[in-house]
Amino acid sequence: MIPHPPRSSEPTSAEASAWADVLVRRRLLRAAVRMPNGQSLVQDHPDGPVRPLLAPADVLALAATIQHHTRSTRPETR
Repeated sequence: MIPHPPRSSEPTSAEASAWADVLVRRRLLRAAVRMPNGQSLVQDHPDGPVRPLLAPADVLALAATIQHHTRSTRPETR
């Protein structure tokens, strides 16, 4: 795997919201709610705990973790 270069700027709230929407739409998260204070609340499963994510970078880190897990567990088709 080729490592990605470091980001030149911090993730924005808009970027975090977009990723959260994609994760919910793809049913990789049950729910994601952006709070007025900038935090996000996420839930993986209907009966699962609601977890706070304190910053947009935390949402992007969660998206990256989910992507990595999804890609590493699917069978190789190439």
